[in-house]
Amino acid sequence: MSTSANDVIFHFRPDFLSALVDAVPLLTRGRNEVVTFFQGCGVSRDFLKSISAKIVADPKYSKYHSTREILTHLNEIGDRGLAARRQVVQRVSQWEDFSTCYPDNQMKARGAVATVAQLVNQKDSFTRMNIERERAQEQHRAEREAELTALQRRRAELAAVKDNLFKLYSEQDPHRRGKALESVLNRLFTASGITVQEAFEVRGEEEGRGVLEQIDGAIELRSQLYLVEMKWWKERLGRADVSPHLVSVYGRNAGGVFISASGYHDSAIAEFKTALAQRTVVMVELEEIVVALSTDYPIVDLLNGKVQAATLNRQPLVYPLGKPS
Repeated sequence: MSTSANDVIFHFRPDFLSALVDAVPLLTRGRNEVVTFFQGCGVSRDFLKSISAKIVADPKYSKYHSTREILTHLNEIGDRGLAARRQVVQRVSQWEDFSTCYPDNQMKARGAVATVAQLVNQKDSFTRMNIERERAQEQHRAEREAELTALQRRRAELAAVKDNLFKLYSEQDPHRRGKALESVLNRLFTASGITVQEAFEVRGEEEGRGVLEQIDGAIELRSQLYLVEMKWWKERLGRADVSPHLVSVYGRNAGGVFISASGYHDSAIAEFKTALAQRTVVMVELEEIVVALSTDYPIVDLLNGKVQAATLNRQPLVYPLGKPS
């Protein structure tokens, strides 16, 4: 019997106390043998002397009286009686030699032991269920705390990203501003739970050919890879400005996302609309991302809304949050 699993029964509850009071006298033949039984369980000799004295003084003081008094005493002394209480439970519930009983009492004794063992198993099962429930609750609490910690970390990162993005509007150096925009948006995607591959270059295999292609980054949406291009120019982008990105998209089994801080000419939109016949490509205005950050609108929802419109309606540029002013 597992001691730790059965601690719940070691302060004898009324039903269990009654079952023990019924069982112990049937397992012993004489009143003094009850004292011997409990002595073997570790009950204090000084206390058992008082029980022996009552047995001598009162012929009507039965095995049942002494058993109840001893068990009640073990309950009352709390932790000091824990070891003895455990021994009582173990010895009775695992009793196998019924030859010590009076022959007429052997069947009763077997039934009494079975009752005690059944109660032990019930308590043991109840305890195990409690332990499992507590373990599940603790796991749920830990998971919830981890989720809250991750949410707080995400919110802090998004706040930092928003602050960094807003500061870029005062950056006068176009090159520094463009490179910083790549970093800020990649951090935004990561904080939004979007898988990101940062900027990379494709170089020619032949010596001297140099960089053939430069990709600002790639993200994953709905298990689909999208190449990302970002530009912060003064003028709206035309067909010639967006076409190189589409060429990169055509050369791979990927979609495309183009982000512009200055908007698009109709020619660029038309070029993307034509490309939708072959690839899923969407256009984003940087101001849309600013609005999303300012209103706590998930960036992943913004992008997925655009992908859905491109897929279903063949529209590369839609405004899920309304057209920026």
